[in-house]
Amino acid sequence: MHVFLTGASGYIGSSVLRALIAHGHEVTAIVRSDEKAQRVRDAGGHAIVGDVTDTEVVERLVHETDGVVHTASAEQVDPGFTATVLRALEGTPKPFVHTGGIFTFGNSADISEQSPIDPPALTAWRVANEAAVRSSSARTTIVAPGIVYGRGAGIPAMFVGDGEHEVRLVGDGSQRWTTVHIDDLGELYVLALHRAEQDGYVVAATGDNPTLREIAEAGAHGSPVVAESVDESRSRLGDAFADALLLHQEASGAHARAAFGWNPTRPSLVEDMADGSYVR
Repeated sequence: MHVFLTGASGYIGSSVLRALIAHGHEVTAIVRSDEKAQRVRDAGGHAIVGDVTDTEVVERLVHETDGVVHTASAEQVDPGFTATVLRALEGTPKPFVHTGGIFTFGNSADISEQSPIDPPALTAWRVANEAAVRSSSARTTIVAPGIVYGRGAGIPAMFVGDGEHEVRLVGDGSQRWTTVHIDDLGELYVLALHRAEQDGYVVAATGDNPTLREIAEAGAHGSPVVAESVDESRSRLGDAFADALLLHQEASGAHARAAFGWNPTRPSLVEDMADGSYVR
């Protein structure tokens, strides 16, 4: 399959690129610079320097490829990009895999694909856009990743200590986070592309739901771990980001395993923080 990929130089997109190439797919990515284009080529893909807001280029790539994976999801990008892709895909069997997010479900100790949505301000913009994707006649699947970790990056990198400076929690750290390793996530995107559902939706979570304190203590490496009040977290991080990180969320990822055949195998977040890619 020849796949049109956005965000190929980003955290999630680069993992999807690696997974697609590993499964024998041809990938064409649109990136913003020659440097990013070279990174895509080094990974085995083809690159076009341009912008995902360029309707003409996007339409052409949709028509020239067999499927689309969008990981460069952003508030200012998604409405225009998804409208262009959905219009170009109308009447075709080509799959479109779009990126959502776990924050959409708000506080919940049992998140599934059928859970009600209650997004924080940070990601409320996703609601209307995802509704448009899901109501399209195109073959669409939304992948909603939990907190993505691995390869020393992602939100968990905020909680890596150096043995000297304090690691600050968000609130008291008792909230649980859904989690998914970046390499396991890349594999799930490929499975979603192959499945090519009509109005598909899948929560990308391994079932490992540690507390933030457990995460920070694993990554502290001798640094003191310090709780703070909600107001202190909001002042330090900004209201919108802090409120998202304060959410208590748990998910099993059962649908991804049962329906997609997904088999996450990478170390847990706590293990990776303690002994893996986050060790400095």
